[in-house]
Amino acid sequence: MTTRRAAYEARQRRRANLLAGGSTAVVLVLLIALVPLAPGWEGVQASFFNAEIFARTFPDLLSAFLINIAIFAWSVPLIAALGLAIALARGARAPVLFPLRIFGAIYVDLFRGIPVVLLVYLVGFGIPGLGLPRPWNSPYIWGTVALVLTYSAYVAEVLRSGIESIHESQRNAAVCLGLSERDTMRYVVLPQAIRRVVPANMNMLVALQKDVALLSFIGPVEILRQAGIFKSLLANFTPYVAAAVIFLCVTVPATRYADYLMNRDRNART
Repeated sequence: MTTRRAAYEARQRRRANLLAGGSTAVVLVLLIALVPLAPGWEGVQASFFNAEIFARTFPDLLSAFLINIAIFAWSVPLIAALGLAIALARGARAPVLFPLRIFGAIYVDLFRGIPVVLLVYLVGFGIPGLGLPRPWNSPYIWGTVALVLTYSAYVAEVLRSGIESIHESQRNAAVCLGLSERDTMRYVVLPQAIRRVVPANMNMLVALQKDVALLSFIGPVEILRQAGIFKSLLANFTPYVAAAVIFLCVTVPATRYADYLMNRDRNART
């Protein structure tokens, strides 16, 4: 049987949804009606929203996007492994491991403080400049290294926050059961910490997928560079719009899934 309180809350939710939907519809109608009235709309439409060029370039851009996916796919496990190692180093409690804590802190401060695009330039052009033989001078390798160095620093901090969120009583209980410090971290702390930080790290994955495009600055012909080639050949910016559509088709579902995980985790805690 539905209580009066539940019925009231249901009515409030329906009212909020109607208001949100109505206001969104009004804004969309205004945009559709008013933007074409701007004096320069015809020029913008021809330069950015040319349907013929969009259809012509979209398949090639989609093929180039496979390069983005490949770089993303081999970067993720490297970031996860290095981020976990840095997080464990920063959380080391034994006095003899104090140098590891210092190293972890310096690593995080260094690579979180350097913009991704700047690190891509420094690593992508600097290391191949040493005259390394093929394939060790590949921009794919050193571009990936730049992404891994940057994102592992962020992931390490997220993981460290998850580890520190585990109550000290969990560790004490594990010690009482005879588990070593290593086994306590492996079987008690880490499984709980990783589950807690999955939503936050999902957002990191979304950001990583977009930042793969920065590697176009050092040579790989991925989707952003391919769009730039088409823009130069066709003297039109529509390929960039097509590239943006492809990115949105990937990042929007991933973002919504990350939001779902965060809401589920929040509801489980309440």
